[in-house]
Amino acid sequence: MDWEERVGRIRQWRKDGKRAPHKPLLLLYALGHHQRHGDAPILYSAAEEHLRLLLDEFAPPTRSGTTPAYPFRRLANDDGLWLLTTDDGGDPGDNAGRLRGSGARGNLTPEFSRALSDDPGLRTRIARALLDANFPSSLHEEILALAGLALTDGRRVAAHDRDPRFREAVLDAYGHRCAFCGYEGRLGGVPVGLEAAHVRWWSHAGPDEVDNGLALCSNHHLLFDRGVLGLTGELTLDVSPRFEARSAEAERIVTDLAGRDLLLPATAPPVAAGHVDWHRREVFKDPGLAA
Repeated sequence: MDWEERVGRIRQWRKDGKRAPHKPLLLLYALGHHQRHGDAPILYSAAEEHLRLLLDEFAPPTRSGTTPAYPFRRLANDDGLWLLTTDDGGDPGDNAGRLRGSGARGNLTPEFSRALSDDPGLRTRIARALLDANFPSSLHEEILALAGLALTDGRRVAAHDRDPRFREAVLDAYGHRCAFCGYEGRLGGVPVGLEAAHVRWWSHAGPDEVDNGLALCSNHHLLFDRGVLGLTGELTLDVSPRFEARSAEAERIVTDLAGRDLLLPATAPPVAAGHVDWHRREVFKDPGLAA
């Protein structure tokens, strides 16, 4: 039985480029729980707030907030990966109150749990596949930490490990300067602390083209992928209203960027409007813009 293939068939909403990483995030959390506690069930009422935090941080923003009730119930529909049980044997649906009240608990199926125990590398392969399919590599370590999942491959993913020509073309177009803050630094003549960021994520059909790229310093790349920083349609910088600057340095690095013009590439077209719109809708943390 190919568990990696089964996990790859998880049903997710993909229409119009929308992100729906709710089931993958729940499954990463469940893999971490299984790593620590074996076959012990995950009680919805005990895990709800932790799951909500995971979804709030890494799923697209919504006006009403993100509830873990939907993936906790719906993952059970996906090809033998997840079992949902209740005290009375009934189906609580996607309602958080009914999940709590019915003592709902989730488990990886016995077959899946056995396969993870029998093959020490399976957990890592599945986790990496879920991460690669749903998130940019800059977020992987944070997601794993919040999911409580430790992988054994020792892999730390570079900011862009797919097409080296993309990185070179983007950094050249922006003159090896951060498009947000103007940072420019070299070590032995080689740019250091500067990365090529995808505006529309590679995992969500973002092309390896310069008009989907930004040269960003490492700090601003992570903040951009986390939705703290974004772009307006006029290519000015925006700061999430959820961000709280708790030091003068945070104000300088983040909040003072609000309204600043994006540094435009000298040798290529600017970021395409469609990619800016996607990032603003699917990544930027502004509930006022969410559906």
